Amino acid sequence: MKLLRSALAIAAFGVLSACATSTPYAAAGSDDGYGFSEQRIEDDRFRITFKGNSLTDRETVETYLLYRAAEITLEYGYDHFIVVKDDTEKSTTYSGTRDRGFYSYYGVGRPFPYYGYGYRWDPFYDDVDIRERRRYSAIAYIVLGKGAKPADEPAAYDARQVIENLRPSIILPEQG
Repeated sequence: MKLLRSALAIAAFGVLSACATSTPYAAAGSDDGYGFSEQRIEDDRFRITFKGNSLTDRETVETYLLYRAAEITLEYGYDHFIVVKDDTEKSTTYSGTRDRGFYSYYGVGRPFPYYGYGYRWDPFYDDVDIRERRRYSAIAYIVLGKGAKPADEPAAYDARQVIENLRPSIILPEQG
C-alpha cells in the first residue's frame, strides 16, 4: 500500500511538472496568446511580437523575437534586417492564498480535540502566501534588406548568422 501511494505521488508530480514549462518557440495561440506574431506593415517592414508566460524569462523572450525576425527576413527573400525600434515590457501580478492551517480541518470555532473549546493552537492560522508572477513581452519593428548588412548600422543583423547562432537555444513545442 505504501509503495502504491509513493508511485501515485510520483506520477502526480510528473504530470504537474510537465504542465509547468516556459513558452516554447511557436506562433501565438488563440487560447493563451503566448508565442510569436507578426504583422507586415510595408513590403519590407514588419512588427514582430513575442509574449512569454510567467515561466519564460526576459532573455528567452528577446532571443525568440530576434530568431523570428531572422526567419521572416529569409522567408521573404532578404538577407539582413535592421531593428528600427524595440521594447520589452514586464507585467507583474500578485496573487494570494490564505492558509488556515490544520485548525480549519475541524471547522471554524471547533477546536482540535485535545484542547479546550475556542483555543487556537495553530501558530500559522490565517497565514497568507503571496505569489509574484512576471510575464515578458517583446516587440520590434524591423526593416528588411538585401545584400550584406550595413557595417555602420549597429542594429543591423545578418539573418543567416542569427539563425545559426540562436538555433541551439530555441525550444520547440513538444509533438504529441
